[in-house]
Amino acid sequence: MNKGDLVNKMAQAAGITKNAADSALNAFMESVAEALKSGDKVTLVGFGTFYVSERKARTGRNPRTGKPIEIAAKKTPKFKPGTKLVESVS
Repeated sequence: MNKGDLVNKMAQAAGITKNAADSALNAFMESVAEALKSGDKVTLVGFGTFYVSERKARTGRNPRTGKPIEIAAKKTPKFKPGTKLVESVS
């Protein structure tokens, strides 16, 4: 399922227009991104939790040359599914 399919499904389920569903989905994605950027977690009970994980700097290896390279530390978004979501897939 891609974004267009999700927008169609949301519009049909909520009885709203595709434009309204697209706006709602965009607002949700922007809100989650802003919350994660500011260091907050976003928890949707039963669905899951979006959070930021920090990776430490480390030494890697260039696969072509075998030379060691430094990989910088960075923050990356993660998602932990909630119980109801996990059960609905099983």
